[in-house]
Amino acid sequence: MHPSHDKPADRRTFLGKTSALAIGTLGGLLGVGSASAQDKSALTKVRERGRLSVGLYNDLPPFHVKGQGIEIELAKALAGALGVEVSLLPFPADDNMNDDLRNMVWKGHYLGYGPADVLLHVPVERPLMQDNPRVSIFGPYWRERVVVARDLSKLPTLDSLEPLRAVRSAVPGLSLAGWLMIGADSGALSEKLITKIPDGVAAAQMLQRGEVAAAAGMRSEIESVLRGDPRFAIAPIPMPRAPKDGWAVGMAVKKDATDLAEALQAGLNGLAEKGELKAMFARANLDWQRV
Repeated sequence: MHPSHDKPADRRTFLGKTSALAIGTLGGLLGVGSASAQDKSALTKVRERGRLSVGLYNDLPPFHVKGQGIEIELAKALAGALGVEVSLLPFPADDNMNDDLRNMVWKGHYLGYGPADVLLHVPVERPLMQDNPRVSIFGPYWRERVVVARDLSKLPTLDSLEPLRAVRSAVPGLSLAGWLMIGADSGALSEKLITKIPDGVAAAQMLQRGEVAAAAGMRSEIESVLRGDPRFAIAPIPMPRAPKDGWAVGMAVKKDATDLAEALQAGLNGLAEKGELKAMFARANLDWQRV
């Protein structure tokens, strides 16, 4: 889900192994030599179809914007690892992550699209897994967190949010970063915040142009614009309510799609070992590290 549409508790950390899947065959019962379609495993169905359907969030820079981004490359690479073509299924985020998992992983949307074989950009987090027993969440490939970037010439240090009371800052209002900053110190920063912006990339670009002294958003958004520029410092947002270690981002499949999950995990591991995953993130100006 796009962070700017996210509820604060909806997107964050990972569990690893999916449960075992017992794949039956009706050959003996029906007296035929091949299993019916419903008995075929998820991976078999994908390979026979010749394509992997991948759910992607719309408007999620730098992961996906108008057919471009890290997760477009990742989707194609994962399909390639399975020996099939990719079929992209971009969609708008719903109100919360549980809805997205229902619409894009195990049931399908009431408007008629989905589910996909796999959904990308899912918080790999135990509470989310417990709330969604119909899905398996695995394969963390990025660690996200809320950060604030600042112009060092205007804000040499930022150990608390107190200095932001005297300067203009940009943060997307409909996001976790916005929720944290708007509510900080009982709204003490609100008069200095520019919040009517779509995402953290736009906030970082405002800082880059000198329109504000600070910008807050997701680590991926802010770093994709400002990482490596010596004029700016980027650090976790200095407030107690912000998750210190952030949360892992991975993928999800139906709970019984064990063989597909294992194949996707193996594909992801291969991309990491070959340096291809790091290169994907580097093209978006992000420094990928193993999660």
